[in-house]
Amino acid sequence: MRYSLRQIEVFVAIARSENVSRAAEALSLSQSATSAALAELESQFDQQLFDRHGKRLRLNEQGRLLLPKAVELLDRAQEIDALLRGERGLGSLRVGATLTIGNYLLPLIVSGFLQRHPESRVKLQVHNTTTIAGMLQRYEIDLGLVEGQVHDAELEAQAWVEDELVVFCAPSHALAGRGSVSFAEIVHQPWILRERGSGTRDTFDQALRHWPGGVLPRLELEHTEAVKRAVESGLGLGCLSRLALRDAFRRGSLVALETPELDLRRSFNFVWHRGKYHSAAIRRFLEDCRAFTAGARRSDEIPLPPVA
Repeated sequence: MRYSLRQIEVFVAIARSENVSRAAEALSLSQSATSAALAELESQFDQQLFDRHGKRLRLNEQGRLLLPKAVELLDRAQEIDALLRGERGLGSLRVGATLTIGNYLLPLIVSGFLQRHPESRVKLQVHNTTTIAGMLQRYEIDLGLVEGQVHDAELEAQAWVEDELVVFCAPSHALAGRGSVSFAEIVHQPWILRERGSGTRDTFDQALRHWPGGVLPRLELEHTEAVKRAVESGLGLGCLSRLALRDAFRRGSLVALETPELDLRRSFNFVWHRGKYHSAAIRRFLEDCRAFTAGARRSDEIPLPPVA
């Protein structure tokens, strides 16, 4: 072969960062060595892999075709390296999750995974759906677990478990004793919502698509717990996953308001890059996720330890 693994590693790092100096830093190489490795790879095959825009390098068509195969090659090389060193674990795994999944499900799943495979390593990052999709596109993470839909031709999604949002309020709110409310009763209420770009907000906005004007948020927050605290303090109505609210409902610190006119159903999904090689770690982790939710019709029915 006329290329080296180091050249492929440099190519992938530059593709992810679109910058030679950042790629060099990620690989602990000098900038000159990183530039030279890319230049040698391109000259050996007389192929340009990037379009140059000043210091920014963007993949061209040839580079985009090469990237998934290059990432797969490096993943397989790491597996071979681990076997040659005598390691029996599944290797490292980089997982990205949206807030509801990352806060309420993933810590328990990751804990079980690491107990069964103590030689393995997991890096978990929690962001909103838009951020997770971008990280998958750049191969910064191996697997995403998101709430709702990801609309990107480069990404493949697979349904995991059903979920449902629910409108809720503080126990002192005027609507708290109603149980079920109409959209007309809540449309002009002040709302505390997740930020745009989150799967929760996308599902909420989609449910309101038949209602011209929708609702006007009083406050938009990036964290589920912050939304809950704001609603508890009486600032307005909120809308989050039943999974995130079930302990608050059990304690009585928040009250559910059923809205038959709104379809707030969605699913939790696994997402990965279409060209991503599924290592043994990815395959086993997916199996653990499915086993963890087996038998649950909806996310809030998953058996979890109660939070005080």
